[in-house]
Amino acid sequence: MDKVIDGKKIAEGIEEKVKQEVRGIEERYGITPGLATILVGEDPPSKLYIKLKHWACQRTGIKSENYKFPEETSEGEILELLDELQSRNDIHGILVQFPLPKHLDEKRIMQHINPKKDVDGFNPLNFGNLLIGNESAGFVPCTPQGIIHALGAYNIAIQGKHAVVVGHSNIVGKPIALMLLNRNATVTVCHVYTHDLKRYTSSADILVVATGVRGLIGADMVKQDAVVFDVGITWVDGHVYGDVRFEEVVPKASLISPVPGGVGPITVAMLLEHTIKATQKSVTH
Repeated sequence: MDKVIDGKKIAEGIEEKVKQEVRGIEERYGITPGLATILVGEDPPSKLYIKLKHWACQRTGIKSENYKFPEETSEGEILELLDELQSRNDIHGILVQFPLPKHLDEKRIMQHINPKKDVDGFNPLNFGNLLIGNESAGFVPCTPQGIIHALGAYNIAIQGKHAVVVGHSNIVGKPIALMLLNRNATVTVCHVYTHDLKRYTSSADILVVATGVRGLIGADMVKQDAVVFDVGITWVDGHVYGDVRFEEVVPKASLISPVPGGVGPITVAMLLEHTIKATQKSVTH
């Protein structure tokens, strides 16, 4: 259907460009862009996301390393590894896979990642640049940037639209709200404490849902011809489900992202782009 966002196709286009950029960097500077990922614990979705990221690196020629730790790993061990990776000239981007086990302080770890290698865009300096509308100065989180990229790919105007974001995490909700604001949308942010969620979602021209609550949004909560991005992931018996009741909402939406195959592949492609950007910055500054 032409109203279903083809995340895989968009990602393939980005990957082709990244391949060329990798070759260009190797020819010009004699270095290969390098990405390091850190995974703590046995969370099945996190393990899958890490695999997808490394497969994408292999396809595009980016060198990648994964550091896997058991669930009970101490914060000190993670910070020590970050220091080691940040001192290496052959590692240009670093990603810590969130969520982390409860005993680890995600905010402290985000703060510890060098902003120049923070390809996930979570360091407070990068977040601050996003807040003041200076997105290109550093890195922004990959999933929100993927949503903005998809809006551009489908020629969806943002300025003046009413955008509703459901979920206010640091990973998706807050940054996508800021990115939409930076492009002059009128933005409403809803969350678990919002009363009468339907009142807000049913007035959205652009609806972004990122809660991890399976089937939260039905057709009665969506405006006719809205653009809907489903960022939610819920795993049940090896199957993945989104926050939006897809089959029910498709007839009403003008454009909608499926789960899986929508925002996910574009998120991974944004990470590759960020690794290229980090590499280019390392050799030109």
